[in-house]
Amino acid sequence: MRIRILGSAAGGGFPQWNCGCPGCRAVRDGSRPATPRTQSSIAISPDGRRWWLVNASPDVRTQLADTPALHPVSDRGTPLQGVLLTDAEIDHTLGLVLLREGGGVTLHATASTERTLRAGTGLLDTLERFCPVRWTPVDPGVPHDLGGLRYRAFDVPTGKHDRFGTGTGSGRVVGYRFTDTGSGRSAVYLPGVQELTGAVLDELDGADLLLVDGTTWHDDELVRLGLAAKTAHDMGHLHVGGPGGSLDVLTRPERRLGRVVYVHVNNTNPMLLEDSAERAEVTAAGLTVGTDGLELEV
Repeated sequence: MRIRILGSAAGGGFPQWNCGCPGCRAVRDGSRPATPRTQSSIAISPDGRRWWLVNASPDVRTQLADTPALHPVSDRGTPLQGVLLTDAEIDHTLGLVLLREGGGVTLHATASTERTLRAGTGLLDTLERFCPVRWTPVDPGVPHDLGGLRYRAFDVPTGKHDRFGTGTGSGRVVGYRFTDTGSGRSAVYLPGVQELTGAVLDELDGADLLLVDGTTWHDDELVRLGLAAKTAHDMGHLHVGGPGGSLDVLTRPERRLGRVVYVHVNNTNPMLLEDSAERAEVTAAGLTVGTDGLELEV
């Protein structure tokens, strides 16, 4: 299977339009090496011809334009087959409206996400005024075949945040495990997770590639910078650095993982600064900070 990181930043991108944190300043003034990033999404294909998006960010138009494999193949033909959603957060769904010019949108989402996009944000009702929406229900734990590629969604803890979906049951936020049905190799996309519980780690076990939440380095990063009153955990994300952070957990000897790439990285995270100690720590551990346009074969 082929995977392309379309956007590697968290909501707001990098730099974020209204942020003057050290990382955003470095991108604007060039004082330190830092690469701009659009908002989080990937494209995945079993054969390089048929592609699915996983999440549709507000930057989707630019991301599609920057990806030749997703360019039209005829007057109105497109390799894009559909969109899989991990949750109902607006940073992951607003781009659906920008896909309205096509013949319709095939959407794979849980019932919780579908409810939020109707009764909460109203985004699906808006989209349906412009084009048909074909909804394929996603049931955590149940495999779904895409033809050469199979996915299975799994629940992940994120706390009680309405932006992720309504209620407290299954399907509010999911990760996806993709398996190439020919080779048997697998990749996991997990852009948002509050805690790497035993159940979540079981879902990651043996994956050849893991694309994982890298939102903040410190749990209280936004608080330290005076940019928010909530910690990363409060907002449904696990920090990267320090004891109990994702870098610590994912590099323990008992973990059976292939390549690990951080995605959904917030503009405040110092590992976005390429000369930072935090970036050096990630690199020394054998992990990668994802960038827009990074192409991966599994």
